[in-house]
Amino acid sequence: MKISVVIPCRNEERHIREFLDSILAQEHEPDWEMEVLVADGRSDDGTREVLRQYMEKSPNVRMIDNPEQIVSTGLNAAIGAATGQIIIRMDAHTTYAPDYIRECVRTLQASGAQSVGGTWVAVGRGWVGKAIAAAFRSPFCTGGGKAHDPSYEGEVDTVYLGCWKRTIFERAGLFDPNLVRNQDDEFNFRLRRLGGKIWQSPRIRSAYTPRDSISAVFRQYLQYGFWKVAVMRKYGALASWRHAAPVLFVCSLLLSVITIPLTLAMGLRTATVTLEVALSVELVVYLAFIAAAVTFSGPLEWRARLILPGVIAVYHVAYGLGFLIGVMTPAGGGLRTSGPRGFFTALTR
Repeated sequence: MKISVVIPCRNEERHIREFLDSILAQEHEPDWEMEVLVADGRSDDGTREVLRQYMEKSPNVRMIDNPEQIVSTGLNAAIGAATGQIIIRMDAHTTYAPDYIRECVRTLQASGAQSVGGTWVAVGRGWVGKAIAAAFRSPFCTGGGKAHDPSYEGEVDTVYLGCWKRTIFERAGLFDPNLVRNQDDEFNFRLRRLGGKIWQSPRIRSAYTPRDSISAVFRQYLQYGFWKVAVMRKYGALASWRHAAPVLFVCSLLLSVITIPLTLAMGLRTATVTLEVALSVELVVYLAFIAAAVTFSGPLEWRARLILPGVIAVYHVAYGLGFLIGVMTPAGGGLRTSGPRGFFTALTR
């Protein structure tokens, strides 16, 4: 059996050595052959030089050029160059259990699913990064998706990273090259519409390193919300209604900010009081949920716990704003057509 590991990356000089070492040290069966294809998005920080060094030492490591510099086109280029019967996607900002690849293959064979993966577990670095990771793990922050439940095994809507038989791409097609974000969600949504099964296993273990600054998380989730609209327009449906909750929350806040001063200026005292009470109730309920999320966030140093409420709010507000801006952006206008550009198309790392 031949296995192709595909990795989209750009400007990962700080992480690429440790990442490649972890892949090359993966456990596998004696009769398996493995190739590692890194689709580099024209890195200018020394990543390409490091990749060339590994290519000289390890003939099974190859660098694929990704001039469009986004994840979907990088994955497509690597998959197109892959020669394995099984394709496994990996990410340079994630650490993997030594048996990660072995468990991916075993689960793919045993489950009968068309796409398999493990739990999306976040492990932060530094007290800000740990607060961001704690928010990422919170059901209140993520909508309770099973992708964040480390004990869950079974069918899911989407899965972190992914492992597939090569033949599935002949049936479902490749990743949508017009999507800067949410290309994995869109692919899994398309796969399920074709009758495919997506399976999550807790035995496929990895740990994702999230952003380590609140501003970076804000921009990341602004983009996620924006590009979720592109997926919704493509299929005329949401993959899950929980994705609509943040935008409804943001819309209610914006509506209150606009209408309360307006009714006050018009002398509509009763309407003003009613709107103020409704806004107050909404905020009290929201803060109560945040308090519960912080209480059940697990062990966390005091500085991280102190900023955790704000981090959770950043996740929701950024995603909701991005979604709202996406809805107001005409289809085909302002979206990516030829390479990343602009605030919503330039990757944050």
